[in-house]
Formats: sequence, C-alpha cells, structure tokens
Amino acid sequence: MTTLTVALLQLAPPGPDWRANLALGEAACRRAAALGADIALFPEMWSNGYGSAVPDGSAGGDLYRHPSLWDGARPPAAPRPELAWLGEPVTRDSPFVTRFRELAAELEMAIALTYLERWDGPPRNTLSLIDRHGRLVLTYAKVHTCAFDLPEAALTPGEGFEVCALDTAVGEVMTGAMICYDREFPESARALMLAGAEIVLTPNACELESNRLAQFRSRAMENMTGMAMANYAGPGWGHSVAHDGIAFADGRPRDTLVIEAGEAEGIYPAVFDLDALRDYRRRESWGNAFRRPAAYRSLTGHEVREPFVRVGPDGVPAAGRGPAQ
Repeated sequence: MTTLTVALLQLAPPGPDWRANLALGEAACRRAAALGADIALFPEMWSNGYGSAVPDGSAGGDLYRHPSLWDGARPPAAPRPELAWLGEPVTRDSPFVTRFRELAAELEMAIALTYLERWDGPPRNTLSLIDRHGRLVLTYAKVHTCAFDLPEAALTPGEGFEVCALDTAVGEVMTGAMICYDREFPESARALMLAGAEIVLTPNACELESNRLAQFRSRAMENMTGMAMANYAGPGWGHSVAHDGIAFADGRPRDTLVIEAGEAEGIYPAVFDLDALRDYRRRESWGNAFRRPAAYRSLTGHEVREPFVRVGPDGVPAAGRGPAQ
C-alpha cells in the first residue's frame, strides 16, 4: 500500500503578527513531521490569523442582500485594503514564506502555507504549496472570496484553479488547492479534478457544521479525489476533515471518511491510500468520462437572475460581473 499523509494543522487562531505566527507554525510543522506527515496543511490565512479590523457595525453576514431589502439605503462600500485587515500582507519572497521554505527542506516535508499576500492593488487570500525540497510549486489565491461580507470584500480574488505534480517520498502526486468558501461551489473541485488533481488541499476559517461537512464529502465522492481540510480550533469551529473519495469497494458502498477532528487544537494525520484511490479512479464512473459539457453552457454565464440578485461591495447589483471582478 502506497500512502500519503496530510497533517491537518487544527490550531487556535493566532494574533495578527506574522512573526509570532511563524514561530507557532514552525512548531506545528515539526510536530507534523514527527508524526510522519508528507504534507502539513495550515488553516486559512495563517500569517494574520484571519484577523480583521473592520470598524464596529460595518460587518455582518448579510451586508450585500437583495437590493430591495435595503429600503433604498446603500450598503457601506468595502474599506480600503489597509484598513480592512489586521496584520500586514506578505510577499512570496518575504521572511515569512522564505522561512517555511527552509523548514520544508529541513524536514523533507511539503508545507501548504497560507497568508495574506501583498498584491498590486488589494491583497489576496493565498496558499503557497512548498515541496519537500523547499521549492514553491503552486501558489493559489482564493477565487470565491466572501464578497458578500467585510472584510473579504476588499480582497483581490484569484482567477482560476491549478494543479501541480508534487514530488513526495512516494512519487509524484497531482495536488491542487481551494480555500474555504471555494468548497461551497461544486465547480471549484470539478475544475481541479479536470486539471488532474488526485488530492485537494483546503484551508478553512469558519464553522464546519453538518451541511458544510456533507458538502465537502460530496466534493470527494463526485470527483473521486482525496479531500483534506484544515480549520481553526475552538468552540463551534474545528472539525478538520479528510475524505478519500472512494465511495464503493467490492461493489458495496463504503464510508469515505479518513479522519474528522473534534474542536480541540491538535495535529490530525489524514492517511490516503494512493494505490486504492488510483485503482478506483481507473474503473469507476464518476469524474470526467461521462460528462456532457455541451449541456452546461449556463455554468459559464455571468447573468444573475432572481431571486439571487445581490448588491456588491460597491453598492451596485452584482448581476453581470465576471469571475475576477
């Protein structure tokens, strides 16, 4: 059996100082390596603990509801990026990222590092996958930023989903990533499957209740991919989880769950049987073979129809926006 172990770093939310978070993250990676991990996966935006500095009263879960619900009032505009987030954005060549590259090479373990990335314009919510040699092999920015709420409405979204051939001790593993809200769109995982992903890494920063957990299970099953998600620890949070995507064995249904954490802080190893996954992908009916792309044209349309019309962060109805707008 050829196995790949992804350590889900379910850590307590840290403060906004990337220097302190670097030290905490390094300690967690060392614990993951001691457990035999091939990949250490951080929760979302580890560099600043997903910390926001939005003024009191300006944030809420339904800032950008249907325009009619505002009774003529406009929602507040998204704040300037430098006011929206606690913790300074960092670059790919910053001491923060560079130290984790050094650490990955030292530990001979890949690290899926998350951070608020400095960008030309508003910052990005980013994951960089560092291989066991310390090389940056994939950098991905969250495509489905939470544009319905502050402060994420101030971010620059990513523009697509990519996959890399990650060199591991057991050979190359086709690996992709999506971040938090991305997993609520089936197109995200589907795009990664079509790009060849065998394993999808998913940093997270929100409550993982039964509906979101079931949704994540579905992403694994329908794409025949291993799915690993790391969330922050704490009451109402936690539940970092992994599924192997193998829904049937010997003609019988099976549980795809590899591991699910509780709410406590810890390092949770998710062990994927790559041989079994690859064999399953060669013979089962999900994935790409029987799709009918010509019937899915509406999936690439930009029009938003009732009852889903919403107001964007600039106070304008969001209908007609492109994916990166």
